[in-house]
This record gives sequence, C-alpha cells and structure tokens, in this order.
Amino acid sequence: MTDDALMKARYRRITRFAARYLVQAWWFELFLPRFGLGWISARGRTRRLERIAQRFHVLAVDLGGLMIKVGQFMSSRLDVLPPSITKQLEGLQDEVPAVPFVQMRARAEEELGMPLERAFASVDERPLAAASLGQAHRAVLTEDLAAETGLSAVVLKIQRPGIDRIVDVDLRALRKVGVWLSKVALVRDRVDMPSLVEEFAVTSLEEIDYLHEAANSERFAADFGGPDGVAVPEVVWERTTRRVLTLQDVTAIKINDVDALRAAGIDPSEVAARFARVMFDQLFDDGFFHADPHPGNVFVTPLGGTTDAGTPAWRFTFIDFGMMGEVPPSLRRGLRRVLIAAASRDGKGLVDGIRDVGVLLPSADTIQLERAMTQLFSRFGGMGFAELQEVDPREFRAFAIEFGDVVRSLPFQLPENFLLIVRAMSLTSGMCSALDPAFNIWDAVEPYAQRLIREESGNTAQAFVREVGAVAAVTARLPRRADNLISRFEDGSVSVQTPRIERRMRDLERMVRRVVSSVLFTGLLIGGVLLQAEQAVLGTMLMIVSIAPLSHALLAGWVARRNGA
Repeated sequence: MTDDALMKARYRRITRFAARYLVQAWWFELFLPRFGLGWISARGRTRRLERIAQRFHVLAVDLGGLMIKVGQFMSSRLDVLPPSITKQLEGLQDEVPAVPFVQMRARAEEELGMPLERAFASVDERPLAAASLGQAHRAVLTEDLAAETGLSAVVLKIQRPGIDRIVDVDLRALRKVGVWLSKVALVRDRVDMPSLVEEFAVTSLEEIDYLHEAANSERFAADFGGPDGVAVPEVVWERTTRRVLTLQDVTAIKINDVDALRAAGIDPSEVAARFARVMFDQLFDDGFFHADPHPGNVFVTPLGGTTDAGTPAWRFTFIDFGMMGEVPPSLRRGLRRVLIAAASRDGKGLVDGIRDVGVLLPSADTIQLERAMTQLFSRFGGMGFAELQEVDPREFRAFAIEFGDVVRSLPFQLPENFLLIVRAMSLTSGMCSALDPAFNIWDAVEPYAQRLIREESGNTAQAFVREVGAVAAVTARLPRRADNLISRFEDGSVSVQTPRIERRMRDLERMVRRVVSSVLFTGLLIGGVLLQAEQAVLGTMLMIVSIAPLSHALLAGWVARRNGA
C-alpha cells in the first residue's frame, strides 16, 4: 500500500471511530432520556464507557501519532472523564513501540548533514525513551565539541520518520470531529470545539519543532533556573535542528519513584509539597509553565549536601519543553482571584473569579451559584483534610446532587488558553497524591493564596481611590440623568416590558406539552412491548400509535427553534 493510501486509511479509521461512538452517545445520553428512558442509559453507562476507552486504547497504540496525545489528554482528566475511562488510558505513552535504530540513524544524519560517527563519539542504539512523536538515545559528544561546550554525556532526541505527515492527517481528522461536536448543543454551549482543536493543533505543531523546544528550555531556565530554582538541561546548539535535539544528560531519580527517593533520604511528602509550589509559581506568578509535568519529564536531583534541617539537599530537574503554556496577564489575574476567594471562603468572590477566568459566560445569572458556593464553604470550608475524611459520604453525596443541579443550569464553557492550564494542574494534583496519599491540593493552595492576599492588600489604597473617583463621577452625572428620566416618563416615551419572563413562560408551556407527549410515547411503547408476547396485534398497534406523540415531541422543539421562539 502506498503512503497516500495509508494516510487515507488512517484518516478514515479516526473519523469512523469518532462517528460510531458519537452516534452511540447521542442515542444513550440524549435521545433515550428525552423520552423517560434514561434508566436504560444509566444502567449500562460504566460498562459502555470502559468498552469505548478500551477500543480507543487499541486504536491509539496501533496508530500512534497524535492519537497517543489525545489519549494522554483524556487520561489526565481534562474533560472530567470518569475513572472508568482514565484508567483504561493510563500508560499509553509507555506502550509506544520503538522505531528501529537504522531508521532513526538515517533521519538524524539527514538532518545533521553528516554521519553519526562524525557528529558524536558514540550513540547508544537502545532507546532511552520512545514517545509518540520522537525517540531519545544516550550519546557522548566528540572531544572537540565536549571541550567547547563543557559537556560530555548528552541525550539525542530524534523525530520519528514521517511524523510531519502523520500529524497533518491526524489534525485534519480531529478538526472534522470538532465540527461534528460543535453541532451538538450540549457541547456547543460548554466549549468551542473548533477553537479547542486549534489550540491542540498549535501545541502539537510546536512539539514537532525541536528548535522551538530548545528556545523554550532556555526561557524556562532563565525564569526558574539558578542555585535556588529548578535545573534545566543545556542545549547543544551545534547538534540541534528542527528534527534533532541534543541536550545535556540530566537523568536522575524519577519524581514518582518513591522507593528511590526514600533510599536517598528524601521524604516523598516534602517532594509533593515543593512540587505543588513550583507549579503554582509557574502558573500564577510567571505565567510561563511546563504543561506536561508527567513522571518521565520531572526528576529529583540530589545535590550531595544537606539543608539547615540536616536533610539531603535536592532540587527538581525538568526536561521536555515541547508542550509549554502561557497564561495571559488578564487570565492570571482571574486565576489569582479564584485562589484568594477560595482561601477567604468568599462564595461571591469565587464566582466573580470564575467569571473573570472565562469559564462562566458574562450573561449567566449567578445568584444561585453564589448561594451554593457560600453553602459549600459554610458546610465544608473550615474543615481540614483529616476532618473531611470523617464526614459521612451521604452528606457529600446529597450536597453534590444539589450543587450539580445548580451548575448544570448555568452556561459554563472551556475558554481558550485554558486547556494546558487544566492539564498541568491535573497532572500536578495526580503526581502529588501519588507521592503522598494524604496530600490535598487545596491544603497546598491555601498558604499560597494567603501570600497572594497579602500582596493584593498592598493595592487596597489605590483601588479605594479609584472607587471613590468612579462614585464621584456617577454622583456628578446623577441630577441630569434623573431629570432626563423624569421627562421621558412624563411624555410617555418610557415603557416597562418583561420579554424575558414572557419568553420563559412560552418555553415552559411548550416544554409541558412536549413532556406530556414524551410520557404518552413512553407508556404506549412500553405497553406495546409488554403485550407483544401475548397479544401481538394489540401490542403492535400500541407501538404504531406511539409514533404520534413521538413526532409531536420531536417536531415541536424543531419548529420552535426554526421560528426562533
């Protein structure tokens, strides 16, 4: 089969997989509940989700490329997927098969413009790591280059042959799926799928540009490196191109290797706490952050000495800067506001922060959400992690149901530039929990937020002056505006209307009629099915008659949307 035929087959496999399970999701999650048959969907939901995840796992391992990345994104719970799915997708990265070294050698020599024997003193043919987009091998620099750079042991990253074209095909397929999803109201109201796919596309294209990754690593080192910061491998620019990247070998203890940490005298719970602080600094202070902090990309490097407390000195070493995120200043202010509100037990402030971040649409009526947040803080906000563990699970469940009803009624969405933030925070929380089972990310957030509160309090005087000025300006304009309003009332040019209430009443009446039709359809259909075995004719007639209320329930909603009512 030719390369063109292989790429077309790849595109069809991805889109057919998506189409099949989108139709299944529509049937079970939208169609059946509309007619009172949601119990059928709920009964087999867990098994159904596990089967979908298993089949996607097989597809991703078979195809590789961006399908591995999609699986990793889902396994990190970016879209709040249940554990039945995320568990099936764990370890996808570890299952990527290695490319034979003969092919990787040809790729590297083509990029470097010389045989590997001239470029390096030696290259280990066994891969150090095999990822979906590239492969890493240990190498040793030549004597001349080692003397020039001050380095000897390095890691050589080489892109997989043909990965550019594979990424292009995968992105075309994902864009197609994004368009399909954007036509589903439930999805469209929560997230702009085409924009989300484009955000993923930009990140993916940056990942296969090793020059971009090298520049990211140097910027990250400038922001967070130094004796008191994190370590970053040096780039050997003389042996780096767009498809080949040569870095200092900084391999140390993997951050999730608890046994190795303890053997080195390092407390895993301390690693968890410091890792959370390092990630918070990146997200909320600097705004330039590592968006892929999984265990293979973060090491704990012992420094050989001891701290003032007598414990072994160490620091974090980050690698793989292909997936980096940047938080715009306005979004960073919103995130800081969310943290401050959470630490202050301020329900209204938390809702305002969520709105600033862009997760909640500006038009949303948030009174009920503010009440729910206040109730959340009053019931659970003053408790520590140990106390929360002792709360009756039924109390949590009751509140979750009540809170969920409020959340589902509001227009939430996933804003742009937010995908990598959620991914980074999700991986951070998961990593810290693995290191310390007693870890609660909000325990780490609280002291951090208290520092932000102190910093924000320094601007209180300036904010007060601005507020006084705004009030004074409004007060100065108030007499003239009041006079104009009175004049408009006197000449009859002001009228009071309640279109929003009227529209909601019409919607309510329509909804009641459709509910009645749905109940009739469900009763007739189930009655027909039950009678079919004993009285075939009557049962068949009931099922046929059920088509009438079904048609009304479906067409009434379609006509209403068509008329814009």
